[in-house]
Amino acid sequence: MTKKEAQNRSYKINMLLVKGLIVLNLGYITYQDLRSREVYWFLLPALIFLLGYLHFTNVLRLHFFNAIAINVSLVGLILGILYLYAWLIIKRPFFKEVFGFADGLYFLALAVAFPSVTFVIIFVFSLIFSLLVWLLMKHKSHHEGTPLAGYMAAFLLLIFIANWMSNTINLYLI
Repeated sequence: MTKKEAQNRSYKINMLLVKGLIVLNLGYITYQDLRSREVYWFLLPALIFLLGYLHFTNVLRLHFFNAIAINVSLVGLILGILYLYAWLIIKRPFFKEVFGFADGLYFLALAVAFPSVTFVIIFVFSLIFSLLVWLLMKHKSHHEGTPLAGYMAAFLLLIFIANWMSNTINLYLI
């Protein structure tokens, strides 16, 4: 085996491990958020690291940092607007009643996970997915509120599994 073949094999094993950890992480976030509306604190930083690593290995370094700057700015803008809406219109405490801290960390994980166009597409469709699932399942829930991070994690899990099991499109080239 040549040195290049060994490096290629090592890279494939490394990516398989990262993808497996992402699947386990997303699955556990989904399970925990649906079950108890709480997520272990270490799962989301680990997800941020894993998704960021996957993104970093699939694009040029400059594109990676540009995408993160744009995506984090979009998330900040969305959270700022949501905060103002909670404060001015519905007059409720933002992180206590309107938006969970885990949801914000999950938004950050998505922001580091993809190039900007892919991020916007996945972000919007995961929110639509979350709304539809919540509308269908809200009468069966024993908890108050929406497990947004859990629903969005389930959506991303489905996207990743479908993408990795088929060679249809590279999520990092959109």
